[in-house]
Amino acid sequence: MRVHLVNPSDVSFGVGVITPRWLYVLAGATPPSFGDPIITDETLESFNPEQVVPGDVVGIGIHTSNAWRGYELGRLVKARGGFPVFGGIHATLFPEEPLMRGDASAVVRGDGDLAWANVLADCAAGKPKPLYEGGSIDAADFAVARWDLLPRGSYMWASVQTVRGCPKNCSFCSVWRTDGQLPRQRPVDPVVEEVVALRRMGYRFVALADDNFYPVTLRDLERASRHEDKRRYERLLSLRRERLDLMERLARIPGNVNFFTQITMEAAEDEEFLRAMKAARILGALVGVESITAAGLKDMYKGFNFSGEDLVARLKKFRQFDIHVLGSFIFGLRSDTPGTFEATSELADRAELTFAQFVPFTLFPGTVDFEKWEADMKNDPTTVEGVPLTRHWLIPPLNRPKLYVPHPTMSVDEIRKRTQEVWASFYSLSKIWRRSRCVSKLRLRLAFVLISKLYRQMYARTGMATESSRQEHAVRWARIIARPCHALFSARPMPHIQAPAPAPLLK
Repeated sequence: MRVHLVNPSDVSFGVGVITPRWLYVLAGATPPSFGDPIITDETLESFNPEQVVPGDVVGIGIHTSNAWRGYELGRLVKARGGFPVFGGIHATLFPEEPLMRGDASAVVRGDGDLAWANVLADCAAGKPKPLYEGGSIDAADFAVARWDLLPRGSYMWASVQTVRGCPKNCSFCSVWRTDGQLPRQRPVDPVVEEVVALRRMGYRFVALADDNFYPVTLRDLERASRHEDKRRYERLLSLRRERLDLMERLARIPGNVNFFTQITMEAAEDEEFLRAMKAARILGALVGVESITAAGLKDMYKGFNFSGEDLVARLKKFRQFDIHVLGSFIFGLRSDTPGTFEATSELADRAELTFAQFVPFTLFPGTVDFEKWEADMKNDPTTVEGVPLTRHWLIPPLNRPKLYVPHPTMSVDEIRKRTQEVWASFYSLSKIWRRSRCVSKLRLRLAFVLISKLYRQMYARTGMATESSRQEHAVRWARIIARPCHALFSARPMPHIQAPAPAPLLK
């Protein structure tokens, strides 16, 4: 029995930006008795089902956007006598769907770090259970990734996870429900050791692939301190100290390793945290701005964000500490107007964002927004190719609507067109060149231009294409740009570097 692990994708770019971490974590969770898993990331190359022989186990991780392709792979695997096993966020939310649509032999809900070995043992015995409850395991039990199985020259950035879960409850996000609102932080030592192992291999850029790298805010601490029972305050204070300790250790890793992460805008109020990020060489962060208006933020339960000029000031605060922001904006909210698009574009420029993404409002399962929409659509017979809109991920990708909730004043085509215009404006060559002044050398400025163009090809033109020919054109350009971009991020392996020791405790 051989073990395969597959990351499904409808689109292949030949080179990946960030390593799909779950593949290598699950490889690390595979008992040695089953041998080294055979790993396929379809963002690099398509999975070949002919390599599957009867009795093989194929782990398929799905989120909502790639579930359709995942189910296609499951059916192909089952037809060849293999055991397709599904996991991931979407399988956790809809465990019955992979059984019906993907011919799954088994489905794992929640964390697979510990449950995976049981799945393999049962498959080896020919008796897999339909459902395995992985639950939310303690951070100390997170499996160690098998980065030694990583194909060389395939990814620009490595990825390391330091915490699972997010204490927020944004209406458009399911993470706080699937991974929990109690942050589960990994101990510092294994995180540092993993980063050092990746630097030995030649990775100098590492994404800290966390749901929220800033899980404890100053306001959280202030509110907890007012409670008579101080246990919550002490727990939050301990979590914060661990974050600061982690960054102190990251700062001392040799080899000039640089990091990127994902945080909430509240970090802009915490100068101690921002100083620690700068010292740790966390050069950039994805910040979910979502909307520039107070009404839009209220729609998404994101009242802790700022709007207007306060928003500009908070975003600029990151730049004061040499942290570049990738701002994420959502278009198509009920409170949006035609003027929202131009205003957002102007604000992104004034806030000095280094990168930005502008995505259509999409309803994902497990979110508050999805549940409201599903209830509203209960008596709506609208289907696409026989599939109800509330199961949009089961519609073939190119036939899916680009917006699911009718807007009160704008058509779908208008929202899509205006969104593309904002992408085109922000990533115009003149604006990219102006933003490239964040680096000094000409070679690095040219690299910045290439990376900016690649980002737009991958995430705007490919993701929002309405015809297969346009998508194929965008993919071809992305593949052309991706290879030189990879070379720009490559670094010389440093096989002999050692992890820095913990700082001595102060007496």
